[in-house]
Amino acid sequence: MRFWFGRKSAAPDARPYAPAWLSARESEGFARGYETQFDEVFRRNPVGQRAVRLVAGMLGALPIYASKGDERAAAIVSADGLLESIAAQLLLHGNSYAQLIVGDDGAPAEIFILRPERVSVVADERGWPTAYLYRVAGRVTRFEARDPLGRMQLAHLKSLHPRDDHYGMGCLDAACPAATVHNGAARWNKALLDNAARPSGALVYDPGDGTTLSTDQFTRLKDELSAEFSGSGNAGRPLLLEGGLKWQALGMTPADMDFVALKEGAARDIALAFGVPPVLVGLPGDATYANAREAGRALYRQTILPMASRILSGLGTMLSDWMGPVKLAVDTDQLSELAEDRSKLWEQVGAASFLSEEEKREQLGFAAKREEA
Repeated sequence: MRFWFGRKSAAPDARPYAPAWLSARESEGFARGYETQFDEVFRRNPVGQRAVRLVAGMLGALPIYASKGDERAAAIVSADGLLESIAAQLLLHGNSYAQLIVGDDGAPAEIFILRPERVSVVADERGWPTAYLYRVAGRVTRFEARDPLGRMQLAHLKSLHPRDDHYGMGCLDAACPAATVHNGAARWNKALLDNAARPSGALVYDPGDGTTLSTDQFTRLKDELSAEFSGSGNAGRPLLLEGGLKWQALGMTPADMDFVALKEGAARDIALAFGVPPVLVGLPGDATYANAREAGRALYRQTILPMASRILSGLGTMLSDWMGPVKLAVDTDQLSELAEDRSKLWEQVGAASFLSEEEKREQLGFAAKREEA
Protein backbone atom coordinates (compact mmCIF):
# COMPACT_ATOMS: atom_id res chain seq x y z
CA MET A 1 0.00 0.00 0.00
CA ARG A 2 1.42 3.38 -1.02
CA PHE A 3 0.45 6.93 0.04
CA TRP A 4 0.64 9.47 -2.77
CA PHE A 5 1.48 13.18 -2.57
CA GLY A 6 3.77 12.78 0.42
CA ARG A 7 5.25 9.33 0.80
CA LYS A 8 6.29 8.07 4.21
CA SER A 9 9.95 7.79 5.03
CA ALA A 10 11.39 4.94 7.01
CA ALA A 11 13.98 7.09 8.75
CA PRO A 12 12.65 8.96 11.80
CA ASP A 13 12.81 12.76 11.77
CA ALA A 14 15.39 14.00 14.26
CA ARG A 15 13.99 17.54 14.36
CA PRO A 16 11.60 18.54 17.18
CA TYR A 17 7.93 18.45 16.30
CA ALA A 18 6.28 21.66 15.14
CA PRO A 19 2.68 22.25 14.02
CA ALA A 20 2.21 22.06 10.28
CA TRP A 21 1.07 25.67 9.97
CA LEU A 22 4.29 26.85 11.63
CA SER A 23 6.72 24.48 9.91
CA ALA A 24 5.39 25.23 6.42
CA ARG A 25 7.52 28.36 5.93
CA GLU A 26 9.54 28.55 2.77
CA SER A 27 12.77 29.25 4.67
CA GLU A 28 13.81 28.62 8.24
CA GLY A 29 14.75 31.34 10.66
CA PHE A 30 13.49 34.90 10.95
CA ALA A 31 13.91 37.98 8.80
CA ARG A 32 17.18 39.88 9.11
CA GLY A 33 17.97 43.43 8.11
CA TYR A 34 15.90 46.56 8.53
CA GLU A 35 14.03 46.38 5.21
CA THR A 36 12.90 42.76 5.57
CA GLN A 37 12.02 43.17 9.24
CA PHE A 38 10.08 46.33 8.44
CA ASP A 39 8.03 44.40 5.88
CA GLU A 40 7.45 41.49 8.26
CA VAL A 41 6.54 43.48 11.37
CA PHE A 42 5.01 46.73 10.11
CA ARG A 43 3.96 46.45 6.48
CA ARG A 44 2.35 43.00 6.59
CA ASN A 45 1.36 42.60 10.24
CA PRO A 46 -1.75 44.39 11.52
CA VAL A 47 -0.75 44.19 15.19
CA GLY A 48 2.70 45.68 14.61
CA GLN A 49 1.35 48.44 12.41
CA ARG A 50 -1.40 49.29 14.89
CA ALA A 51 1.04 49.38 17.83
CA VAL A 52 3.48 51.71 16.03
CA ARG A 53 0.72 53.99 14.74
CA LEU A 54 -0.88 54.11 18.19
CA VAL A 55 2.29 55.13 20.05
CA ALA A 56 3.58 57.49 17.36
CA GLY A 57 0.18 59.11 16.81
CA MET A 58 -0.49 59.69 20.48
CA LEU A 59 3.01 61.08 21.01
CA GLY A 60 2.63 63.37 18.01
CA ALA A 61 -0.61 64.78 19.45
CA LEU A 62 0.90 65.69 22.84
CA PRO A 63 0.53 69.36 23.85
CA ILE A 64 4.06 70.82 24.01
CA TYR A 65 5.14 74.01 25.74
CA ALA A 66 8.44 75.77 26.49
CA SER A 67 8.90 76.31 30.21
CA LYS A 68 10.53 79.72 29.74
CA GLY A 69 7.77 80.97 27.48
CA ASP A 70 9.67 80.61 24.19
CA GLU A 71 6.69 80.06 21.95
CA ARG A 72 8.82 79.93 18.80
CA ALA A 73 10.71 76.85 20.02
CA ALA A 74 7.45 75.15 21.00
CA ALA A 75 5.95 75.97 17.59
CA ILE A 76 8.95 74.47 15.74
CA VAL A 77 8.77 71.23 17.72
CA SER A 78 4.98 71.05 17.45
CA ALA A 79 5.07 71.23 13.63
CA ASP A 80 2.67 68.85 11.93
CA GLY A 81 4.01 65.28 11.87
CA LEU A 82 7.44 66.01 13.39
CA LEU A 83 7.11 64.22 16.73
CA GLU A 84 5.07 61.42 15.17
CA SER A 85 7.81 60.71 12.60
CA ILE A 86 10.54 60.77 15.22
CA ALA A 87 8.61 58.39 17.47
CA ALA A 88 7.95 55.95 14.61
CA GLN A 89 11.63 55.92 13.65
CA LEU A 90 12.71 55.29 17.23
CA LEU A 91 10.26 52.40 17.56
CA LEU A 92 11.17 50.76 14.26
CA HIS A 93 14.82 51.66 13.64
CA GLY A 94 16.00 52.88 17.03
CA ASN A 95 17.53 56.05 15.55
CA SER A 96 16.18 59.38 14.36
CA TYR A 97 18.18 62.24 12.87
CA ALA A 98 16.70 65.74 13.19
CA GLN A 99 18.33 68.39 11.00
CA LEU A 100 17.82 72.03 11.98
CA ILE A 101 16.96 74.35 9.07
CA VAL A 102 18.03 77.97 9.64
CA GLY A 103 16.11 80.82 8.02
CA ASP A 104 17.44 83.90 6.26
CA ASP A 105 17.46 85.76 9.56
CA GLY A 106 19.90 83.25 11.06
CA ALA A 107 17.28 81.86 13.47
CA PRO A 108 15.87 78.30 13.50
CA ALA A 109 12.98 77.96 11.08
CA GLU A 110 12.08 74.25 11.07
CA ILE A 111 13.36 70.73 11.76
CA PHE A 112 13.73 68.19 8.97
CA ILE A 113 13.82 64.44 9.64
CA LEU A 114 16.31 62.23 7.76
CA ARG A 115 15.62 58.59 6.91
CA PRO A 116 17.60 56.66 9.57
CA GLU A 117 18.49 53.67 7.37
CA ARG A 118 20.32 56.05 5.02
CA VAL A 119 22.45 57.70 7.70
CA SER A 120 25.80 56.55 9.08
CA VAL A 121 27.85 58.13 11.85
CA VAL A 122 31.34 59.52 11.24
CA ALA A 123 33.45 59.38 14.43
CA ASP A 124 36.82 60.95 15.21
CA GLU A 125 39.87 59.14 16.56
CA ARG A 126 38.42 59.26 20.07
CA GLY A 127 35.11 57.73 19.00
CA TRP A 128 33.00 60.90 19.27
CA PRO A 129 30.55 61.51 16.40
CA THR A 130 31.52 64.55 14.35
CA ALA A 131 29.45 64.21 11.16
CA TYR A 132 26.77 62.13 9.48
CA LEU A 133 26.71 60.67 5.96
CA TYR A 134 23.37 60.55 4.15
CA ARG A 135 23.26 58.09 1.23
CA VAL A 136 20.46 58.19 -1.32
CA ALA A 137 20.32 57.38 -5.05
CA GLY A 138 24.05 56.72 -5.19
CA ARG A 139 24.96 60.12 -3.76
CA VAL A 140 26.53 60.79 -0.36
CA THR A 141 25.89 64.03 1.50
CA ARG A 142 27.89 64.97 4.58
CA PHE A 143 26.17 66.76 7.45
CA GLU A 144 28.38 68.24 10.12
CA ALA A 145 27.14 67.77 13.66
CA ARG A 146 27.98 71.40 14.52
CA ASP A 147 28.53 74.59 12.56
CA PRO A 148 31.82 76.59 12.70
CA LEU A 149 30.52 78.43 15.80
CA GLY A 150 29.98 75.16 17.66
CA ARG A 151 26.19 75.22 17.45
CA MET A 152 24.45 71.88 17.02
CA GLN A 153 22.73 71.59 13.66
CA LEU A 154 21.82 67.89 13.63
CA ALA A 155 20.46 66.01 16.63
CA HIS A 156 20.85 62.24 16.79
CA LEU A 157 18.01 60.79 18.86
CA LYS A 158 18.38 57.11 19.68
CA SER A 159 16.86 54.37 21.77
CA LEU A 160 18.82 52.43 24.35
CA HIS A 161 21.43 50.05 22.94
CA PRO A 162 23.83 48.85 25.66
CA ARG A 163 26.25 47.28 23.16
CA ASP A 164 26.61 50.09 20.63
CA ASP A 165 28.27 53.48 21.12
CA HIS A 166 26.76 55.28 18.14
CA TYR A 167 23.45 53.67 17.19
CA GLY A 168 20.26 52.87 19.04
CA MET A 169 18.24 49.67 18.88
CA GLY A 170 14.65 49.58 17.68
CA CYS A 171 11.90 47.09 18.46
CA LEU A 172 11.96 45.14 15.19
CA ASP A 173 14.44 42.50 16.37
CA ALA A 174 12.30 41.72 19.41
CA ALA A 175 8.99 41.80 17.52
CA CYS A 176 10.09 39.93 14.37
CA PRO A 177 9.84 36.32 15.72
CA ALA A 178 6.32 36.90 17.03
CA ALA A 179 5.32 38.70 13.82
CA THR A 180 6.63 35.78 11.74
CA VAL A 181 4.51 33.35 13.76
CA HIS A 182 1.47 35.65 13.50
CA ASN A 183 1.87 36.08 9.73
CA GLY A 184 2.41 32.33 9.30
CA ALA A 185 -0.87 31.64 11.08
CA ALA A 186 -2.63 34.12 8.78
CA ARG A 187 -1.21 32.36 5.71
CA TRP A 188 -2.34 29.02 7.13
CA ASN A 189 -5.87 30.33 7.58
CA LYS A 190 -5.83 31.61 3.99
CA ALA A 191 -4.72 28.19 2.73
CA LEU A 192 -7.53 26.49 4.65
CA LEU A 193 -10.08 28.87 3.15
CA ASP A 194 -8.73 28.13 -0.32
CA ASN A 195 -9.36 24.44 0.35
CA ALA A 196 -12.91 24.71 1.72
CA ALA A 197 -11.63 25.45 5.23
CA ARG A 198 -10.66 21.85 5.91
CA PRO A 199 -7.41 19.90 5.69
CA SER A 200 -6.61 17.81 2.66
CA GLY A 201 -6.30 14.06 2.43
CA ALA A 202 -4.38 11.30 0.68
CA LEU A 203 -5.11 9.03 -2.26
CA VAL A 204 -4.31 5.42 -1.32
CA TYR A 205 -3.52 3.02 -4.20
CA ASP A 206 -4.17 -0.54 -3.10
CA PRO A 207 -5.16 -2.77 -6.06
CA GLY A 208 -4.57 -5.97 -4.08
CA ASP A 209 -2.01 -7.51 -6.44
CA GLY A 210 0.97 -5.42 -5.33
CA THR A 211 1.25 -3.39 -8.55
CA THR A 212 1.98 0.35 -8.60
CA LEU A 213 0.99 3.29 -10.75
CA SER A 214 3.21 4.05 -13.69
CA THR A 215 4.94 7.41 -13.99
CA ASP A 216 2.48 8.60 -16.65
CA GLN A 217 -0.51 7.52 -14.57
CA PHE A 218 0.86 9.25 -11.49
CA THR A 219 1.53 12.50 -13.38
CA ARG A 220 -1.89 12.51 -15.05
CA LEU A 221 -3.68 11.84 -11.74
CA LYS A 222 -1.76 14.60 -9.99
CA ASP A 223 -2.53 17.13 -12.75
CA GLU A 224 -6.23 16.25 -12.75
CA LEU A 225 -6.48 16.70 -8.98
CA SER A 226 -4.71 20.07 -9.12
CA ALA A 227 -6.91 21.34 -11.93
CA GLU A 228 -10.31 19.94 -10.95
CA PHE A 229 -10.40 19.52 -7.19
CA SER A 230 -8.15 22.16 -5.58
CA GLY A 231 -9.06 25.74 -4.68
CA SER A 232 -12.11 27.28 -3.06
CA GLY A 233 -14.01 27.27 -6.37
CA ASN A 234 -13.95 23.46 -6.44
CA ALA A 235 -15.00 22.98 -2.81
CA GLY A 236 -17.49 20.12 -2.39
CA ARG A 237 -17.00 18.67 -5.88
CA PRO A 238 -17.35 14.84 -5.77
CA LEU A 239 -14.27 12.78 -6.53
CA LEU A 240 -14.61 9.74 -8.83
CA LEU A 241 -12.06 7.01 -8.07
CA GLU A 242 -11.32 3.78 -9.91
CA GLY A 243 -8.64 1.14 -10.31
CA GLY A 244 -7.89 0.49 -6.64
CA LEU A 245 -7.81 4.14 -5.55
CA LYS A 246 -9.53 5.24 -2.40
CA TRP A 247 -9.58 8.58 -0.55
CA GLN A 248 -8.33 8.82 3.02
CA ALA A 249 -9.11 12.09 4.80
CA LEU A 250 -6.42 13.58 7.03
CA GLY A 251 -7.52 15.21 10.27
CA MET A 252 -5.78 17.95 12.18
CA THR A 253 -3.88 17.08 15.33
CA PRO A 254 -4.61 18.98 18.55
CA ALA A 255 -1.26 20.77 18.14
CA ASP A 256 -2.30 21.96 14.68
CA MET A 257 -5.70 23.08 15.94
CA ASP A 258 -4.04 25.17 18.67
CA PHE A 259 -2.82 27.75 16.16
CA VAL A 260 -5.56 30.20 17.23
CA ALA A 261 -4.19 30.41 20.76
CA LEU A 262 -0.63 30.60 19.46
CA LYS A 263 -1.61 33.42 17.11
CA GLU A 264 -3.12 35.40 19.98
CA GLY A 265 0.02 34.80 22.04
CA ALA A 266 2.19 36.04 19.18
CA ALA A 267 0.03 39.16 18.88
CA ARG A 268 0.53 39.88 22.58
CA ASP A 269 4.30 39.52 22.18
CA ILE A 270 4.27 42.02 19.30
CA ALA A 271 2.35 44.55 21.38
CA LEU A 272 4.70 43.93 24.31
CA ALA A 273 7.76 44.63 22.15
CA PHE A 274 6.40 48.10 21.31
CA GLY A 275 5.30 48.85 24.87
CA VAL A 276 1.56 48.76 24.12
CA PRO A 277 -0.95 47.02 26.43
CA PRO A 278 -2.56 44.18 24.43
CA VAL A 279 -6.10 45.41 25.13
CA LEU A 280 -5.40 48.57 23.10
CA VAL A 281 -4.66 46.65 19.90
CA GLY A 282 -7.98 44.82 19.94
CA LEU A 283 -6.95 41.42 21.31
CA PRO A 284 -9.88 39.39 22.65
CA GLY A 285 -10.30 38.27 26.22
CA ASP A 286 -9.70 41.46 28.20
CA ALA A 287 -11.42 44.17 26.14
CA THR A 288 -13.54 45.92 28.77
CA TYR A 289 -13.96 49.62 29.44
CA ALA A 290 -12.21 49.39 32.81
CA ASN A 291 -9.24 47.53 31.36
CA ALA A 292 -9.00 49.94 28.42
CA ARG A 293 -9.00 52.97 30.75
CA GLU A 294 -6.24 51.54 32.94
CA ALA A 295 -4.29 50.41 29.86
CA GLY A 296 -4.48 53.93 28.41
CA ARG A 297 -3.01 55.42 31.58
CA ALA A 298 -0.26 52.78 31.62
CA LEU A 299 0.57 53.48 27.97
CA TYR A 300 1.07 57.17 28.71
CA ARG A 301 3.04 56.63 31.91
CA GLN A 302 5.26 53.77 30.78
CA THR A 303 5.79 54.35 27.06
CA ILE A 304 4.66 57.67 25.61
CA LEU A 305 5.78 60.18 28.26
CA PRO A 306 9.27 58.65 28.75
CA MET A 307 9.83 58.61 24.99
CA ALA A 308 8.52 62.18 24.68
CA SER A 309 10.90 63.30 27.44
CA ARG A 310 13.86 61.78 25.57
CA ILE A 311 12.85 63.39 22.27
CA LEU A 312 12.13 66.83 23.72
CA SER A 313 15.40 66.80 25.65
CA GLY A 314 17.39 66.17 22.47
CA LEU A 315 15.53 68.77 20.43
CA GLY A 316 15.70 71.29 23.26
CA THR A 317 19.47 70.87 23.52
CA MET A 318 19.86 71.59 19.81
CA LEU A 319 17.57 74.64 19.90
CA SER A 320 19.32 75.99 22.99
CA ASP A 321 22.51 76.54 20.99
CA TRP A 322 20.58 78.93 18.71
CA MET A 323 17.89 80.45 20.90
CA GLY A 324 19.32 80.46 24.40
CA PRO A 325 18.24 78.04 27.13
CA VAL A 326 15.17 76.12 25.95
CA LYS A 327 13.36 73.53 28.03
CA LEU A 328 10.51 71.70 26.33
CA ALA A 329 7.92 69.69 28.23
CA VAL A 330 4.54 68.02 27.85
CA ASP A 331 1.50 69.75 29.32
CA THR A 332 0.07 66.71 31.10
CA ASP A 333 -2.83 68.79 32.49
CA GLN A 334 -4.46 68.64 29.05
CA LEU A 335 -4.38 64.82 28.86
CA SER A 336 -7.76 63.45 29.84
CA GLU A 337 -6.29 59.98 30.44
CA LEU A 338 -4.20 61.38 33.30
CA ALA A 339 -6.95 63.53 34.85
CA GLU A 340 -7.49 61.03 37.66
CA ASP A 341 -3.81 61.11 38.62
CA ARG A 342 -3.84 64.90 38.51
CA SER A 343 -6.93 65.04 40.71
CA LYS A 344 -5.27 62.86 43.36
CA LEU A 345 -2.22 65.13 43.34
CA TRP A 346 -4.39 68.21 43.87
CA GLU A 347 -6.13 66.56 46.81
CA GLN A 348 -2.86 65.53 48.43
CA VAL A 349 -1.24 68.94 47.99
CA GLY A 350 -4.37 70.76 49.11
CA ALA A 351 -4.57 68.67 52.29
CA ALA A 352 -0.92 69.36 53.20
CA SER A 353 -1.40 71.95 55.93
CA PHE A 354 2.35 72.28 56.50
CA LEU A 355 2.84 73.80 53.01
CA SER A 356 2.35 77.48 52.32
CA GLU A 357 0.24 78.72 49.42
CA GLU A 358 3.34 79.52 47.37
CA GLU A 359 4.81 76.06 48.03
CA LYS A 360 1.55 74.42 46.96
CA ARG A 361 1.54 76.42 43.72
CA GLU A 362 5.11 75.33 43.07
CA GLN A 363 4.25 71.67 43.71
CA LEU A 364 1.40 71.88 41.17
CA GLY A 365 3.58 73.56 38.55
CA PHE A 366 2.14 77.07 38.75
CA ALA A 367 4.18 80.26 38.75
CA ALA A 368 4.51 82.28 41.93
CA LYS A 369 1.57 84.56 42.63
CA ARG A 370 2.31 88.18 41.81
CA GLU A 371 2.07 90.60 44.65
CA GLU A 372 -0.45 93.39 44.25
CA ALA A 373 0.99 96.88 43.93
